[in-house]
Amino acid sequence: MKTLHLDIEYDFGFALFGVVASCRDYKMAWSLNRLLSLNLTRQQDLCYETTDRQKMYISHFEHHDFHSTVRLFRNRALGILASKKPFMLPDVKEYDYILQITGALQHYLHPQELLRRLQTLPMIQYTKQFDPLTLKNKEHLLF
Repeated sequence: MKTLHLDIEYDFGFALFGVVASCRDYKMAWSLNRLLSLNLTRQQDLCYETTDRQKMYISHFEHHDFHSTVRLFRNRALGILASKKPFMLPDVKEYDYILQITGALQHYLHPQELLRRLQTLPMIQYTKQFDPLTLKNKEHLLF
């Protein structure tokens, strides 16, 4: 019997930033709203099933307009998990938040300019841009 394989290529055409900040997620969203003139609103928590059959919930905020989508994810899962890797993106577990920018805003706002503006927030200790193709769990960023 002939075996068929389904090959799917996903579009990872978005800008991705890691943010180290020790503040609550709603305060981070509020600060980004003021800094970048966005309207990040809390969405339903994302649910991922880990390899050891536990459910992991990730809080996330989203801003959507005609030309761009901006998402803010908390990298660490909500609540207490017995899992060894309670992170949305374990490759970058040292970052508290993940900022994903899709559409015109990623071209309008140069990455170096965005990093400089993010550093002006007093709650942010460090930011860095990532290439999504280098991450193992990059599929967690697709919606």
